[in-house]
Amino acid sequence: MDRLDEQREYYRQRAPEYDQWWQARGQYAKSPEDEARWFADVAEVERALDDFGPAGNVLELAAGTGWWTRRLARHAQQVTAVDAAEETLAINQASASGHFGNVRYVTADIFSWKPPAAAFDVVFFSYWLSHVPADQLADFQQQVTAALRPGGRVFVVDSYHTERLPGDVQQRVLNDGRRFEVVKRYWQPEELEAIPEWRLAARVTSGQFIIYGCTTK
Repeated sequence: MDRLDEQREYYRQRAPEYDQWWQARGQYAKSPEDEARWFADVAEVERALDDFGPAGNVLELAAGTGWWTRRLARHAQQVTAVDAAEETLAINQASASGHFGNVRYVTADIFSWKPPAAAFDVVFFSYWLSHVPADQLADFQQQVTAALRPGGRVFVVDSYHTERLPGDVQQRVLNDGRRFEVVKRYWQPEELEAIPEWRLAARVTSGQFIIYGCTTK
């Protein structure tokens, strides 16, 4: 199994416990101080996204279990939520059922899926760019840029750390003890801002758990 196959399998198997990580429960529990910082950081990014206003036709890549999908749907006319793992999209869809009728789900490998050209006002992805390997990065950047209408915007959210991991690889452990290796590159603000097509203004949250950036006017 190559690393991208292993990464896809990890997220398929992690689907039932993914929200435990996001909500800092179980093996993902934090100290009271870190938990307070974490949720303050999440709230900071939520406010930034609301201020950004992801209106119109929105593409969400690596949509996962739906934390951000639901927030995007409050602003957008239409959200197209794409993920390679049908297990996570099933959780996403169930959580949005009865609340949002403007979300369309697509199960597809993001590395090979081709979005309609110039079809989206906003492309959003969270905790995904760090999992794009270096040899796929240029193609992914072009994929995002090609999906945007003229004047379209990008919003990106990801993990933050001051130092990159050796080989940009991280070992992950599921609740049942199974271990997987995934691509994990920790981006810095200046690196995000150096992607010319996206014109991002990037920042690190106050608690330094999250990096995010959005297209400037």
